[in-house]
Formats: sequence, structure tokens, C-alpha cells
Amino acid sequence: MTTKSTITKILIVFLCVISIIMGYAQKNTKTSLKTEWTDRVDIQNPLPEYPRPQMKRQKWQNLNGQWDYAIRNYPEEAPTTYDGKITVPFAVESALSGVQKRVTPKQRVWYKRSFEVSSAWKKQRTILHFGAVDWEAVVYVNGKKVGEHQGGYDPFSFDITEVITPGKTQDIVVGVWDPASEGTQPRGKQVSKPQSIWYTPVTGIWQTVWIEPVAQQSISSLKITPDLDKNQFTVKVNGSQTYSNNYSIAVSVLDGKENVATGKGQLGQNINIEVKNPKLWSTESPFLYSLKVTLLRNGKKVDAVESYAGMRKISIAKDENGHVRMQLNNKFLFQYGTLDQGWWPDGLYTAPTDEALEYDIKITQQLGFNTIRKHVKVEPARWYYHCDRLGMLVWQDMPSGDKSADWRGPSGYDGREMKRTAQSAQQFYKEWKAIMDANYNKPSIVMWIPFNEAWGQFNTVEVINWTMDYDPSRLINGPSGGNFFAAGHTVDEHQYPGPSIPKADLHAPNILKDRVLLLGEFGGLGLPIKDHLWQQDKNWGYRNLTGRDELLKSYQALLEKIPALIHKGLAAAIYTQTTDVEGEVNGLMTYDRKIIKMDVEEVYNTNTKLYNE
Repeated sequence: MTTKSTITKILIVFLCVISIIMGYAQKNTKTSLKTEWTDRVDIQNPLPEYPRPQMKRQKWQNLNGQWDYAIRNYPEEAPTTYDGKITVPFAVESALSGVQKRVTPKQRVWYKRSFEVSSAWKKQRTILHFGAVDWEAVVYVNGKKVGEHQGGYDPFSFDITEVITPGKTQDIVVGVWDPASEGTQPRGKQVSKPQSIWYTPVTGIWQTVWIEPVAQQSISSLKITPDLDKNQFTVKVNGSQTYSNNYSIAVSVLDGKENVATGKGQLGQNINIEVKNPKLWSTESPFLYSLKVTLLRNGKKVDAVESYAGMRKISIAKDENGHVRMQLNNKFLFQYGTLDQGWWPDGLYTAPTDEALEYDIKITQQLGFNTIRKHVKVEPARWYYHCDRLGMLVWQDMPSGDKSADWRGPSGYDGREMKRTAQSAQQFYKEWKAIMDANYNKPSIVMWIPFNEAWGQFNTVEVINWTMDYDPSRLINGPSGGNFFAAGHTVDEHQYPGPSIPKADLHAPNILKDRVLLLGEFGGLGLPIKDHLWQQDKNWGYRNLTGRDELLKSYQALLEKIPALIHKGLAAAIYTQTTDVEGEVNGLMTYDRKIIKMDVEEVYNTNTKLYNE
């Protein structure tokens, strides 16, 4: 029989253990600026949601959580001892990683953890997935190298079947090198010495790591293209191997639980599936069809994945006044959005939770915007999934790189570009293609932007034409606010505070002919709010204001000028920006997302008037 003293001792030990765990959790989430989600992060199981909503299988295993980490000189091999624990998938420099250390371009970050593979997976293949790792990753499983990857914004995977034993403990080691702003790779706004519009570098694993079992012959990718004019989806399914004619594909299109269309075909070939009286995807009614894709062998199911698709069309056409405008589903729509950089004070590139990831989109929508320009960053697949569900249009930038922090180039029409090395150009194309491939199926993405403001701009006409040829289903805006050439669908000007509209230039009198006129950035009204700042001084906006009333009046004054520009042919505008970011305080929200700086209803009413012009 247990005595009271024994119970007391057990209770004391229990409380001590809890105290240590809580202290560890607090240590790993310590930051001077927190969001409301910072302390909700479960460091043992962060971001537990399925990471790939458009190619979903039922069985999978999340490898996020506590890993060992070490920072060593590059190019040393994997260490035998480690420095401590890191919370994956938060970058080493972030507070939520629990490390919050800077890594130089002469160092490499090493990760290590153990995991188990279910014995039930024995007759299947095991695939190891990385959502994104910045920038160069080399991966070992059970001491054997399974692959390497370069690219900070695209998902990649390795088949690890041959190096694991299901039912036993496995070891994984990942080494990551990131040259930050000393390299030529795409990196967005990361620099080794953050200041002004350039931010803290992000090194290492920053999206979910996971494994899944698949059949010996399985579906490896989907390409889904809506064709509104023909009322059909075209689905192309690729497999993990080259198959004989014994294999086939069956696709079901569902409205809820009702099967509304089916299609059959071969791997690697287009399957056209007509949908009668289709429900359209739009900003006001973002309807998504569910898709079930099945791989068959001699008529028997081998593999199956779940997906979704939206029936929508993005195009350009001239209105009754001869102005070239954008159309959604063959109807003119003024696109008004925010410049969205996707940075977080606690997680840097990585939102602390999926709820936080969704929050920015929902607030943007509540403020009356119908578009987000995702600025020189690519988000995890779940961010686009939320845009798809909520009906938010997305302009997707290519993350800038090479000398973009030092050589921004001119803005105008004089035909100047930077010169890249062959290696730098090849890396740009490689990563741009990978980004487009990874996000092709998202109905929310209606525009690709290969360059921003001439940052790293090179071979402009060639890059724009390649992008247009590679994805003819979307609009191509390049460069946004940069040095313009007679290529692509648009001419996109940046003006602070603005607003403005692109005008003809003596250097290129035909630059505007048959192109959509865009205001890719304007506004930038800055308002620092005490106790919600990343840094206490050197905060700035393109125009600094002193109070919330002044901010609202200044914002409304800017928007009062836009209807006249719409009548002159302006087709879209992007306000800078969704949130404050580090030293920038021109956000609609503070960096910690705790304060919306203007009255939501007032901003909504002001914004939505633009759609009636």
C-alpha cells in the first residue's frame, strides 16, 4: 500500500519533470517579439497537418519535432557529436527553432534524428520528403547517402526503401549549406547583414519533413489544367517507373460525394475529362472539385491519391474603351491586393502554426483585397491550399538572387540588364522551373513574376518567353517594376507612395501596346506601434505617419486617386504591404499580427469600391 510520503515524493518528481519540460519549451520559443501562436507550438510535433493537399495519401508519418543539430565548418563531413536540440522545421536563425544562431556561408548545419518505420510498410516503398530546405542539402539514412538537392523553395524526395529495415529504428542525417547573399542562388530578401528592406538569413530545413509508404509501382506527380472554354480538366499522371500497357489511370471528379465526371488513360498522357455545367472557381465562390486518381494494373488498383481542382480561367481582353484588362472566367475583374512577404518574427520563413499561415490570408480578405502578390518568396503548399479554399488570387514572384541586394538595376525602358555567369543563369532556370512545377496545380495562382524591380534581371525577353511557353495557362508579368522590354502580358510600374499608371516612354514608344497596365507596388505608409516592433529604432516606411487616424486618412486619400487611373486603363494595383517585416513598418498589421492598424470595416468599404469602377 502506497504511503502519503511516497505519493508526495512522486508528485514532487512529476512536478519537477513538468517544470523542466516547460522550461525547455520556453527556452525553445524565446523571442523578443511573439505572435499569438508562438506559445502554441508543440515542439515535439510542430505543424502536424498533411503537407501536400493536392496529392494526398492516407498513410504517412511526420518527422517534424526535435532533432539534434550541429554547426560546423564547410565542407566538413557529418560530426560525431552534436551541439543540442533544434525544432524542425524552423530555420536555425529563428527563435522557434530553439537555436537562434547565425550561420555563416563558411559553415554548414547538420541535423540528426532517429525514427521508426512501421513493419506494415515492409512490402511497400518508403519515400522521404522535404517540403523545402535552404539551400543545398545532402541526406544520409542509416549511414548511406540517399541524395542531395539544391534549391531553397521547392519540395524534393528520395526513395529510401533499400537502406531501411521496417520495424526497426532508423537514423537520418541532413547537412545543409547556404551561402546567403554571398552566393548566386535565389534567396529573396535574405542577406548576411540585414538592414532596411533586407532581412535575416534563413538557413536549413524550413518546411515539413515526412515519410510515406507507396506501392512498388506508384503515382509520382499530377498535372491538372482547367479549360473553362471546353468545360474540361486535363489531367496528366506520372509514375515512379516506366510501365507497360498493363497499367492505366482512372480519374474521378467529385462534387462533394457525387461523382460528376470520369476519365481514363495512360501514364504520362493527357486525359481530358469533360464536366457538364461546371461550378466555377472565383474570388466570390471558390468552388473546388475533389479528384480521386487511381493507378490500375490489369484493371486492379495499385495506388491512389486524392487531389482537388478549380475550374477557372485567367486571360486578357480589351474592354469597350480599348484598354487591355485581366479577366477571370471571361469577366473583367480589377485585381487589388497586398504585397505579402510571408515573414514571421518567431519563425522567420516558417509560420508557427497552420492557423497562423491561414490568418494573414483571411485578414487580407476581410480588409477587402482579392489578390496577394507573394513577394520574392514561395510558401508551403498549405498556404496556397488556403488561398484556393478562400478564393484569393495569387501573383507568384520568383525569389530574386545573384547580385540583387547590390545591383537593383534601373527602372524604365532603356534595355539595361545585368550579366549573369552561365552557372548563375542555369541555377535560375532550374529553380524557377521547379517552383512552377511544384505549384502548377493551384487554381489561386493566376500570374508568374520572374523578376522584381530588375533585381538580378537578365536575358529578360528569353526568360519571359520561356515562362510563357512553359505555362500558357497563366499571365506572365516580368519584370514587376523593373526595366521593361516588349515581352510578356503586362507593364508593371512601382510608385511610392503613388498611385500611378505606366506611361509611354521615348525609349520604347510601343512598350504599352496590347499589354495590361499594372501598379505592382504603391503605398508603403509607415506607422510604428510601440511594443510591437522587431527593433526599437531605425524603423521606416516609404512615408512615415504618426497615428492610426492619420494612417487611415492617408490610405483613403491614396485610394481616391485610383478610380481615375482605372478609367485610363489601370487593371490592377498592389498595396505595400500585408504586415510589418523586421525594420519595415508599412504593414496593414504589425509584425506580430496582434494589431490591425486601421479600422477593418473602413478599409473594406474603401477597397471594395474599386471593383465597381
